[in-house]
Amino acid sequence: MEKKEFTFQGTVIYGFLMLFINLAVLILSFAAIIYGIIMIDEGTEGLGGIILTAGIILLITNIIMWCGFLLLEPNEARVITWFGKYSGTFTETGFFWINPFYSSKKLSLRARNLDAAPIKVNDKTGNPVMIGMVLVWKLQDTYKAIFEIDSQTIATNANELGSNVKGLMNALENFVKIQGDAALRQVAGLYAYDEEDANAKELTLRSSAEEINLELEKKLNERLALAGIEIVEARINYLAYAPEIAAVMLRRQQASAIITAREKIVEGAVSMVKMALDKLSSEEIVELDDDKKAAMVSNLLVVLCGDDSAQPVVNTGTLNH
Repeated sequence: MEKKEFTFQGTVIYGFLMLFINLAVLILSFAAIIYGIIMIDEGTEGLGGIILTAGIILLITNIIMWCGFLLLEPNEARVITWFGKYSGTFTETGFFWINPFYSSKKLSLRARNLDAAPIKVNDKTGNPVMIGMVLVWKLQDTYKAIFEIDSQTIATNANELGSNVKGLMNALENFVKIQGDAALRQVAGLYAYDEEDANAKELTLRSSAEEINLELEKKLNERLALAGIEIVEARINYLAYAPEIAAVMLRRQQASAIITAREKIVEGAVSMVKMALDKLSSEEIVELDDDKKAAMVSNLLVVLCGDDSAQPVVNTGTLNH
């Protein structure tokens, strides 16, 4: 989206210089008022009245001039308006003075964290999961942040708004939270929780964290561009099955792990039995017929694949008996 923010081009005076001028004008206005009163008391009412009036006008002007000072720290900005019309954004760091009839709203351009509480969503296969995220965001376009969204409706406390930087930033943070929840639901619904519910080459929420985070960041930037907000980083920091199916899914994962382990055990046992038979045959230690081989294979598989240690039985007869 097009950036609507531009730099303030109005007259800006160094603050300490204007502070010295204001103090001088303040002293001069008081001196004129006092001198005018003295002249009136001495009978020179005409000239004294003029001087007194000039002193009062100068004092009122001086009071108004005191309202034009701006103090900005690094990564802060002032959105300047002239009777409702946007006049630019002032971002220079330091102490300055501008026309006091300009209105300004202060905003922070610093990066802010948002640790969103886990929410319940349905993954691609319909399983309810709890998922949470942490965001790092900052303002990129102050014009959009102030004028494109209605801060009053998204603020948790409308009384904090106005030129209060804390109130404005809290309202924007609330906007980020709402849009973040919507984007998280959208992204989570595109992927399965784990490999059990997905095809071999599909991304999953558990195993493809980096890819999912990039997709989440992209969706958030699309949604928050309207408010002039940039997502610096977005990461899923919490992922679990919803409580109502967590126990069932845990048993399924345990069963899958047991099956995988059994497959490895059987594979190893078969290779060991084959190695034993080949060794006996190649070195001609003993000749076994098919029945004896079958019995030996059965016994070895029971010993190698069993959960408990096998109890040895000593055969005192002969293999041919």
